[in-house]
Amino acid sequence: MAFAEHEVLIRHDAMAVYLYLLDATNLPLWRDGVRSVKLTQGSAGTKGAVYRKMVEGRSGLSIPADLKITEARPGAEIQFRVTSGLGQRAGGYYLSSEASGTRVRFALEFQPEGRFGVLHRLGFLSRLAQRNLCSEVAQLERLNDIMELQPAA
Repeated sequence: MAFAEHEVLIRHDAMAVYLYLLDATNLPLWRDGVRSVKLTQGSAGTKGAVYRKMVEGRSGLSIPADLKITEARPGAEIQFRVTSGLGQRAGGYYLSSEASGTRVRFALEFQPEGRFGVLHRLGFLSRLAQRNLCSEVAQLERLNDIMELQPAA
């Protein structure tokens, strides 16, 4: 298993940050490689909602990946699981209020299965998976930049 996390302080209240993150259609604005996102099942921004992400593959072609919200606690936490596509992952956004804004922690884990699990345990994929996760969670800095451009609520 590979795991990575990153956190930033965003100068907006927790509910504003939570609502922005809960709207998965915002992902292409701050996540590299996410080309588009649309709701495919359930109610937008609720536990059980499923979104279809089109992500950039190594060849430049778009690859579909389904993301399911598994937990949504207003103003505090959003957890999700990628249920299809390459690199099935689980993760979440964890928010805490501070005097100067909201601290956001983005955590991701990757548990390879099948033949990839064997290669991962042998160390062939572990460094690559770890590097990819670290790169993904570090993109939280871009969310901070985008949120800072928006007027505080």
